[in-house]
Amino acid sequence: MSHTFATEDQVRVRVPAKINLALCVGAQRHDGYHELATLFQAVSLYDDITVRASEELVCEVRGEQAHHIGPGDENLAYRAARLLKNEYGVSEGIHLTIDKQIPVAGGMAGGSADAAGALLACSRFWDVDASLEDLMALGSRLGADVPFPLMGGCAVGLGRGETLTPALSRGTFHWVLALSSTQLSTPEVFQRFDELTGHHPPPTTPEIPRELMMALTTGETKRVGAQLINDLHEASCSLAPTLPTTIRAGVELGCHGAIISGSGPTVAFLVDSEQEAQHLGELLTSLEVAQRTYHAVGPVPGATVIDDHRPHGHLMDPVPA
Repeated sequence: MSHTFATEDQVRVRVPAKINLALCVGAQRHDGYHELATLFQAVSLYDDITVRASEELVCEVRGEQAHHIGPGDENLAYRAARLLKNEYGVSEGIHLTIDKQIPVAGGMAGGSADAAGALLACSRFWDVDASLEDLMALGSRLGADVPFPLMGGCAVGLGRGETLTPALSRGTFHWVLALSSTQLSTPEVFQRFDELTGHHPPPTTPEIPRELMMALTTGETKRVGAQLINDLHEASCSLAPTLPTTIRAGVELGCHGAIISGSGPTVAFLVDSEQEAQHLGELLTSLEVAQRTYHAVGPVPGATVIDDHRPHGHLMDPVPA
């Protein structure tokens, strides 16, 4: 495979964050991971991944939290590009630029989203004949949360969360995302979960509440809000003691439901409309129980190409229309 690159050649992909409407944790497996049953929803908080020609594989990160993200193997997007390059025998390098908005270590799969975006952007730029399913399979080798940002929408995740099935959903859900200055490590949260449940082991096969799945299909906000569940709640709160105060404030201010996303510390509050979301966000910020708030809607599509100026030649579309 050989291309002549022009300076304007680039592909930009926009990839969404996720929240977990349910995160049900089962017993620890032989490989050290836990069996999970989770209900993902992609929401409108995005990172942009731009790729350009380079002789080597290079990754730079922009944004307020860029200093929290390491280079090379510490960066999941870099590892995703390298995996795709090796898997398809690509000789060229690539320059990855990540414009970050999704919080780092916030429980919203920001690193996984970047990896998903890198897989899609690089496959386009390098003219790799890879389907969406191919990219998702590669993503699962990088991390359990990587396939979902490629799929988007709503999905049930089983196993470690990487085995996905699209979930029926109706309507648009409005969320207030309360961000924290605290960062939580997913392995540390699961370790605390194991400590807290030591005398009461979780079920071998966890299940998402049926009522939540039914509420999602009807689009009834109040019903969905009442069924939100995260088995890591206690563990995350024990490591980030300000979380209960943030959650209590949102509930007292009238949201339909509140949930820590993933391992936290981002808290998602469900409301009825954009106007209510803006109002709640302002109140949470003024009460100083959130460092910053965002209004986001879900479900939204998965990783999407928003700018495409590729090298000349026949170009394959890796994602079926």
